Order: sequence, then structure tokens, then C-alpha cells
Amino acid sequence: MNGARSLVDTLLRCGVDTCFANPGTSEMHFVAALDESARMRCVLGLQENVVTGMADGYWRIAGKPACTLLHCGPGLANGLANLHNARRARSGIVNIVGDQASWHRPHDAPLTADTDALARTVSAWVRTSTRSGHVGRDAAGAVQAARTFPGQIATLILPSDASWDAGGSVAQPLAVPPPPAIDPFAVESAARALRSGGGKVLVLLAGRAVQAEGQALAWRIASATGARLLADYVNAHVARGRGRLQLERVPYNTDLAIAALAGFDHIVLVGAKAPVGFFAYPGKPSIQYPPQAQLHLLARPEQDGVAALRALVEALGAPEVALPEAGPRPGIAAGAPTPEALAQTLAALLPEHAIVSDESISYGRGFYHHTHAAPAHDWLHLAGGAIGDGMPVATGAAIAGGGRRVVNLQADGSAMYSLQSLWTQARERLPVTTVLIDNRRYNILIGEFKDVGATPGPTAMRMLDLGDPALDWVALAKGMGVEAARATTMEQCADLMAKSFRQDGPFLIDLVV
Repeated sequence: MNGARSLVDTLLRCGVDTCFANPGTSEMHFVAALDESARMRCVLGLQENVVTGMADGYWRIAGKPACTLLHCGPGLANGLANLHNARRARSGIVNIVGDQASWHRPHDAPLTADTDALARTVSAWVRTSTRSGHVGRDAAGAVQAARTFPGQIATLILPSDASWDAGGSVAQPLAVPPPPAIDPFAVESAARALRSGGGKVLVLLAGRAVQAEGQALAWRIASATGARLLADYVNAHVARGRGRLQLERVPYNTDLAIAALAGFDHIVLVGAKAPVGFFAYPGKPSIQYPPQAQLHLLARPEQDGVAALRALVEALGAPEVALPEAGPRPGIAAGAPTPEALAQTLAALLPEHAIVSDESISYGRGFYHHTHAAPAHDWLHLAGGAIGDGMPVATGAAIAGGGRRVVNLQADGSAMYSLQSLWTQARERLPVTTVLIDNRRYNILIGEFKDVGATPGPTAMRMLDLGDPALDWVALAKGMGVEAARATTMEQCADLMAKSFRQDGPFLIDLVV
């Protein structure tokens, strides 16, 4: 057995059965080993940032890691932006990165890079297998690290001689450590603030706390104490729709966030960080909460927020209480496209247990309010701010979803970062509906000009304009093998959306706004 075969067999034994790949010469023995195993699903991405984004979306829905296959340091570098997003989303991923043979590396061949240094910018665990006999052991360690709560990126660097040399052996899965225990003193501190806060207490939720069980526990706490509930702005995965809490997020805009948080004397953090601005702005504070507000750290992101909420419910004696009704499901909107009309139409048509991958950027900041009454669904957000994850995350989520409909709400500028995702959707025949929000500009940056106090002139505006020449999204999608059509009204958008939901494969709606 060579090292590559021991790697594949160890990954499978550890429960990793999906590989998102963009391989090169150094990884050919690993590719050959994949070919010998029918149990590993291999999915090709045409650019590494698509590969890493797919692995992120897969984790968010499957709850277990996939592996990536990347070609040397430059291939890893191409995938770093979506690994940054995955790190912020706390997704578990096992990166397999090929490298020069150990005895060839000193010759400084063209693709030689400091792969270890690149990997450490996004990884919680990095190791280089120095010989074939270590590959299985190292792979088991990588999976253990990726599964460590709430999810981590682990990168295994595989020199090609460690892959092709004989001497490999399959390793057993390693036990995954439990999350750090919840501090009972933190529970009592939060309970004391909630009892005496006079309604001026915010419970800020993130991580597992915004899944269905966490929401139900948080609502018991809020109902018993009069506290307010909000979700962190950058939650990677939120359970939404009927039967879930009508949570809103801390606003993105610094002024709006400061106003939303101004009335709170206490903020209980459950898997969330204290709210700060996405960016700094002249004359505005970095922190968005009142300076005099007292922070109560109930659960750090690496702790189990649901366990923390359960302990807080018990400390407060908060009784069970039904979640508020979402109200009637909205009807399809008519007329010209607007953010409100798109959200309303999505809520009217969304299938049960769908998945929404939201990279609508500035256009979609108000989508939550108009989609609470949709059927139960999962909503995936861009967690790290590096644009270009919406399409790959949708693709990986569809592979994990087992036939569930995925709706990708996608800004046009961001879509150009990872357009190749459409090709993978077509090849894998994935049920992904992309609603391409076609405003032909980087609209978020036009707003940022105002917020930083700068005045854009013709040169600046040209750098934010995508309309000269206009991108033909219908042609681009069809060129990738995805059926597509253009909509200029909400009636057309609704018809195309409903049509796409009846089909098995991918579909792109070019919604001109």
C-alpha cells in the first residue's frame, strides 16, 4: 500500500466520503487512489476558490467535513479567500495540499512555495507528512482537528514521494474532544443580569444558538425575563421560517447598529462576539454597543451555545413556551423588482426545507423581515466578508442536501469571483436556483464611499461600474451548461422561480434591478 491509498482509506474510515478537487501533477497518486475507491464521491471544481467554498457549504449542511484536493502552494493560495470565510463560519474542512517530493524541494522548482506558511493563515491544524508510513496517522489527526467543535480547518501537506512510496498503513479514527464546559459562574452572572435588567438586556446569539433548539431555549429566556433577542450579523447558518423564531440580525450599517443597541445595559453573548463595525469610519466608534453596557460571556464560540442556554433556562426556571406564529404566508409580489418584492416572492414560493445561500450583499439586508413566514428552511450567510462564496457554498450545500432545493441569492459583482461554480452544478445536476441580482455595479462600495466621507468622481465610479460592457448572465450561465432566463418584473421572476423548483437541475434567473 502506498501513502496515497492509506490516505483515502483512512479518510473513509474517519467518515470523510466527499472530496472537492482541483488536482495537479503532485497529486496524481492521490487521484489514482481515489479512482480505486467507489465510496469516495469526487467533485471537480474549475478553480480552487470554488473547491474550498464548496467544502464550506458542505459542512454547514452535512455537519461533517469533506476534504479538498489542492495543487501545491499556489493552488492553496487560490482557495484562501473562501478558506478565510470558512474559518469565520467555523466550518470543518480537511485540506489535502500536494507538494514537491521531499528530495526535489531543495532544487526550488517553479511551483515550490511556503505552503505551510500559507496554510497557517486559515488553519487551526497544519502538518506535513514526511513519509508514506505517516500519511494515514496524519490524516486521522486532520479529521480529528476538523471535527473539533464547532469546526476547524485542518491542512495536511502531502509531498508527492510520501504519496507514491510504499509503506502506507490505514489509521483508526481518533476521538474528538468535547467542547469546553460551560462555566457555572458565567451562567449565574447572566441569570442575575436577566433577573434585574428591567428589560434592558440583550441576548446575542450565534453558532448553534441560532439553530432550532437554541432558538426555542432563547425564547423561553426572553419570555420569562423580558430580554430582547438578536442574531449576530455574520452568522454562517440560521434556521429560519415557520416553526422557528422570527430573529432579526444586528444591522450591518454602523449608525443603524449603534441605534439598535443603544438601549441595552447588559448584553449576554451566546457564541457571539461583542458587536463591532465591519470597518472603521472617520469620527465613528469601532464598538457598536453602548460603552457603559456590561457584557456577559455565557458561551465562547468554541463552547456549546445550546448547552449554555439550557443551563440558563434551568437557572432562571424559565417555563416552556410556544414560539410566536409567523403569520400568513405572503403572496407573490408584482411590478418592478425591489428587495422587499424579491424577499416576499421568495417566501411565497420557497419549497419546504430549502436551503438559501445568501450573497446578495447590500441588496438583501432587509430580506429577513419579509421571509419569516416562509416554510422552514436553512439560511447560509457570507461569514468572513470575502466576496465570492455564495455560488460555491450553494453548490456544496446542494451536494450535502440530498436533493433539497438550494436558492442562491447572488449579487452580480460577487458572482464573477466564482462563476465556475455553475459548471459544477451542471455536471453534478444539482437542484440550485440562482437568482442573479443584476444591478451592474459594486453597489455596496457606492454606499461605502459616503460612509467613509470620500467623494467619488468619474474615475472612481468607473471602477465600481460593471455595465461597460454589460455582463450577459444568460449567455454566461448557458456557457457553463446551466439553463437561464432574464426577468425584468417580479411576475417574470416568480414564473421562472416556480419553473426552476419543478426541475432537477440548476437554473439561473438574471433579475435586472
